[in-house]
Amino acid sequence: MNTKYESVQQYIDTFPSETKVILEKIRQIIRNNATEATEMIAYNMPAYKQKGKPLVYFAGYEKHIGLYATPSGHEAFQKELSIYKQGKGSVQFPLNQDIPYDLIQKIVLFRVAEITKK
Repeated sequence: MNTKYESVQQYIDTFPSETKVILEKIRQIIRNNATEATEMIAYNMPAYKQKGKPLVYFAGYEKHIGLYATPSGHEAFQKELSIYKQGKGSVQFPLNQDIPYDLIQKIVLFRVAEITKK
């Protein structure tokens, strides 16, 4: 049976320590750069909304971290993200490689600006 998470901390706490550190760092990047965003669980993963609109989501997996910044967040950074496996509105950062925290920060800032100007 799959666990239904009630909080982002509960979600993060289910991962091995090395993955927890990465997830916490991504969480802090989002919180530090989207200070007005609301943190929640949506689709059973950490989710952030700004002005009621989806900002970004992230999720931990056995071999990668998934980042979901809607199609626009990924389209704007297509070149930088081209080295990673992607789907529409998603990208996978392998756990056996350095996580591109600076790029994640840029994506979050882009999404904040995009939502703010709408």
